[in-house]
Amino acid sequence: MRIQSDRGHSVAASGPYRFVRHPGYLGMIAFELAVSIMLASWWSLLISVGNVFLIILRTALEDRTLQAELPGYKEYAQHVRYRLVSGVW
Repeated sequence: MRIQSDRGHSVAASGPYRFVRHPGYLGMIAFELAVSIMLASWWSLLISVGNVFLIILRTALEDRTLQAELPGYKEYAQHVRYRLVSGVW
């Protein structure tokens, strides 16, 4: 992940970003778990749990990078405290 200043990256603070900082990753986690449940496969669920762990790790690393490199993100992170689940984390 990198900040592309030539593309005019800026902080998004409207829509679902008002509640959590990474709503796209929350959607990915829900999709991972939903597919495993629809397949009714314990093996698939095991792989999905591993993928969810990796998504959570990526979220933490990306958040750290954004706070260090994207102007205005630190203030946004202070306002929107939760990364993935409002009221939890």
